[in-house]
Amino acid sequence: MTDMTQPFSQSPAPASSLAGRKGWIITDGKAGMVVQAKGVADALGLDYVMKDVDPSGIWRILAPWGPVDPAAKLGQPGSVFAPPWPAVAIATGRASIPYIRAIKKLAGPQTYTVVLQDPKSGPGTADLIWVPQHDKRRGPNVLATLTSPHSFTPARLKQLADELPDEIKVLPSPRVAVVLGGKNGVYKFTEDDDARFAASLRSLSALGASFLITPSRRTHQRLIAAAEDATRDAPCILWTGEGANPYPHFLAAADILIVTADSVNMCGEACATGKPVYIFTPSGGSAKFARFHQGLAEHGATRPLPTVFENLENWTYEPLDSAARIAGEINHRYAKRKQMLSGIMS
Repeated sequence: MTDMTQPFSQSPAPASSLAGRKGWIITDGKAGMVVQAKGVADALGLDYVMKDVDPSGIWRILAPWGPVDPAAKLGQPGSVFAPPWPAVAIATGRASIPYIRAIKKLAGPQTYTVVLQDPKSGPGTADLIWVPQHDKRRGPNVLATLTSPHSFTPARLKQLADELPDEIKVLPSPRVAVVLGGKNGVYKFTEDDDARFAASLRSLSALGASFLITPSRRTHQRLIAAAEDATRDAPCILWTGEGANPYPHFLAAADILIVTADSVNMCGEACATGKPVYIFTPSGGSAKFARFHQGLAEHGATRPLPTVFENLENWTYEPLDSAARIAGEINHRYAKRKQMLSGIMS
């Protein structure tokens, strides 16, 4: 059994081997899933289209183990899932799994199938399965990386830094990006947690920091208000949800980043910068999240957010870019298949 937490190939296929080829991304439309799938597709250079699925009734209940809703007419003329089949199909999310399994069967080796996150339906679901390293699934066709894939490559972050809006450029250093998540099934964010978080930001403000604050869809108003109050006396940009989200520019502009522990995606994106990342951990937690955050800390990317900052620290580490790692593995395996099936694959 190959340990896919380590580089699988010492000489992977060039990143351009699938560039320009047709791709499908199949999701249920959830933002976190879409971000991951687009990150891999962008790293491959695919010419891809998004295909959202929303099965209803018994077909939703049966996913991921059951068949595709017959109403989708998968593989038939007029269906959104019909030939010509793409070179690569990427699926993520429970509702997408019956579709990728059916495409793998109908398209055969012409389409390289990829699932992001454990499909729960067995290793034969797709040609390659990616899981975060804190997930325990392993196998010959399973690739595990420390962080989730995204589109914040070094080149994109540099371009964003070169094109900062004027209102960000004028903020004094150190600029602190504050990326807010919120309550979920694991983390509670009590009133005491919010107060502790505010105290930390207030101490940073006293040290002369400026702030770039962005909430997410899950962020509760009490936490936003606490962050706003704590940074009231400092130069600050707080995104209120109106207009384009400046989050990409915040990542590129920050000297230091603070991220709440509840989002694997947001923590991983912060660690793509190579800049110091402080993690705020509210009440709650789980073994999976503990393994994830331990991995980030062992990589040298993150440290716990102090309740009170006495001084500003600085550290560096190798930026984490899982999308490139996953794309390299897909390229390698696709090229190997094409070589083995020469004359059969286009």
